[in-house]
Amino acid sequence: IQDAMADARVKESGFIKHLPDGRIIAVSQQAMSDGGWVAVHEDVTERRQTEARISYLARHDQLTGLPNRVYFHEQLEEAIRHAKRGKAFAVLCFDLDRFKAVNDTLGHPVGDAVLSLVGERLKTCIWPNDWVARVGGDEFAIIQNQIERPEDSCDLAARVIEIISTPFIINDHHIVIGTSVGIALSPSDGVDSELLLKKADLAMYRAKTGCRGSY
Repeated sequence: IQDAMADARVKESGFIKHLPDGRIIAVSQQAMSDGGWVAVHEDVTERRQTEARISYLARHDQLTGLPNRVYFHEQLEEAIRHAKRGKAFAVLCFDLDRFKAVNDTLGHPVGDAVLSLVGERLKTCIWPNDWVARVGGDEFAIIQNQIERPEDSCDLAARVIEIISTPFIINDHHIVIGTSVGIALSPSDGVDSELLLKKADLAMYRAKTGCRGSY
């Protein structure tokens, strides 16, 4: 029986080939009883692109292009696995101060433009192995990986506060918003995703009640 199964694997095979022009070809091969082979080449470019697009939309925010809450939690669990092996990281949570007033006075299209620009600015704050996500309406979070000392997360929080506080010019409107940042460190503050996010949220609200524009 084992020999028959091994023979079947030899007689049937397939692979994916990526062509220089961007097309993706699925090749399947079938051995014939007379000793020959039949090969089928199928262009699966459109199907693969559609699958990739669906996967991207499921894990990214359409307005900012940032990872969404689902993707953020996946990366947080990955960071926790590394933390258990001794690699410290930080979670930074923050929302936008005075953003509701932007929507109420200037309208949601301007508010959306602000959110999009916030996303672009946040990308410039982080290192390539860090993650920034839009996790809610005007709520954002960052995973800062492989920090050497707690002050590293304070430096990042200060950069976030600075770039968000820099005025936005949209349709001749001079818009000033701000943020306060809460920080939780792992593994010292825990190695559980819900606990870390809860502590980061509590730190953020403490920052807001103390002095806005702080961490």
